Amino acid sequence: MIGGRELAMTAARAAAKKKAIDVQVLDLQGIFPVADYFVICSGRNIPQIAAIAREIQDDLAKEGQRVYRRQGTPESEWVLMDYGDVIVHIFSEQMRQFYNLEHLWGDAKVISQNF
Repeated sequence: MIGGRELAMTAARAAAKKKAIDVQVLDLQGIFPVADYFVICSGRNIPQIAAIAREIQDDLAKEGQRVYRRQGTPESEWVLMDYGDVIVHIFSEQMRQFYNLEHLWGDAKVISQNF
């Protein structure tokens, strides 16, 4: 079983494989009691958002991880995938600007990686 950080990194790499825009991993340990990491990324259109979500779900399933809860749809321009310690947010560019999670969780450490 992989830890939260590696799970988040695997999800981020999966998003990058589908050309997600501005993939970021936020370390929320000690800040947010529900999850340790957020993975945040954007897609340019509905098909890309759907492809990013599928790739993340498939890659994490290969690691034995199942999504506990999924909310939103590509058509709503926002998909949330809850993996317990890791929550993945896939937005359209417009919805990402609207919700601005990076600003909302400004105290979180951004984990820099080449995805």
